[in-house]
Amino acid sequence: MFQAFDNPGPGRPLDRAQWMALLARAPIGLLETALQDDASRPARWLRAPETGLMMVQGRAGGTGERFNLGEVTVTRCALRVQTPSQADDATVGVAYVLGRSHRHVQLAALADALLQDPARQPALQVQLLEPIRSHLRRSQAIRQARAASTKVDFFTVARESGADTDEDDE
Repeated sequence: MFQAFDNPGPGRPLDRAQWMALLARAPIGLLETALQDDASRPARWLRAPETGLMMVQGRAGGTGERFNLGEVTVTRCALRVQTPSQADDATVGVAYVLGRSHRHVQLAALADALLQDPARQPALQVQLLEPIRSHLRRSQAIRQARAASTKVDFFTVARESGADTDEDDE
């Protein structure tokens, strides 16, 4: 079943899967500005950014049998970051992003690692995740408005075409 990652509901904190989904869809500019202080933080690569293909599956009607829809380009990485509040323990950040942007996946993995730190999470919620969420809402509204402008009312079309045939019959 599809889950809406953009709207956690009132008073419900985001869990890791939800913030990873937001980070994967975030524009790189928002990640750069929100993480500019942390981007230079030393990180140890567990898996350097690498690009490959992933098979995407679909379902007929959203509920039918699965079928292979096609392949998409995906970039992934994993890194270990030491946060100031966890001086003895390092946090692992992981990210998968559609496309070939090594910088995007690196910033998303860094944000994932930083969001796992309970001391940093509230500040990152406000300075990183909220702007991403509002950007995704705006872009979705734009897509919906563009799609609504192409909507065809078939009831009206059928009525108009029915009126033409009545005139031909007379």
